[in-house]
Amino acid sequence: MNEAVPALVGAVVGGVGARIARAALGSRPPGGPDRWMRTNHTGAPVSMLEGPALTVGLLAGSVAAGAVTGQWRTVAAVAVAGGSAFGLGLLDDLAEDRAHVRKGLRGHLGALAHGELTTGGAKVLGIGAGALAAAALVPHREGATASARALDLLSSAALVAGTANLMNLLDLRPGRALKAAALPLPAVLAAGGPAAGLAGAVAGAAAGVARADLAGADMLGDSGANALGAVLGTAVVLAAPRTVRGVALAGVVGVTLLSERTSLTGLIERTPVLRQLDAWGRPGRRTPR
Repeated sequence: MNEAVPALVGAVVGGVGARIARAALGSRPPGGPDRWMRTNHTGAPVSMLEGPALTVGLLAGSVAAGAVTGQWRTVAAVAVAGGSAFGLGLLDDLAEDRAHVRKGLRGHLGALAHGELTTGGAKVLGIGAGALAAAALVPHREGATASARALDLLSSAALVAGTANLMNLLDLRPGRALKAAALPLPAVLAAGGPAAGLAGAVAGAAAGVARADLAGADMLGDSGANALGAVLGTAVVLAAPRTVRGVALAGVVGVTLLSERTSLTGLIERTPVLRQLDAWGRPGRRTPR
């Protein structure tokens, strides 16, 4: 089958699903609109309803693409990875104790080491478990030894969970996480196979929410950013050979560790190319020529 077909189906269904979900959630926000409002870096109000809407688009597009290809193990992997990342991210969005916020992996893991389970700590553990289950559903190379298969499983799970966390780290400015998620999609599409449908779903769902995100009216929140990263990570695991997955994992870990030591936003603003890409598409901002 031509990989363009499931990719196109995933993109169309993902985009339409995200837009319909956002309109429905906006008309009747669960728990009322105030529950979903936060204040962004400029002090302006921003809605987190984008996260659930994006997740609907991601899952709907993935299911539609899977129905075209018959790759139901892929659909199951996405449902487990994306669903667990969304659910635990939503818990962190809505139930976090804002008076005692822990920052970064170091803060949440430090709390766990002292016997305190924060919502962020629950997210770290739960997304890790979901990523491991998803990686177990993804086909691995035939003929590999038991130790190689175990290493493959663990590295794939780490890539899915790490990408989920990375998208959350980037969701600090309008459109930033969506742009970062788009970067590997051409390579995933070129690899073909079941990953092409997932790439289409990611592209479509992201496009469906991009306008409000870039305008600063909506944000992904932990729920949307984690789900986006988990589905993207699953697509990369499906598309890339072991060596490429290892390089991708090293990059994700490197950026995550860097974020523990310095501000990614500060780094982006000090780097002209990154600063221009980061500002591209935002209303009232100068876009790169």
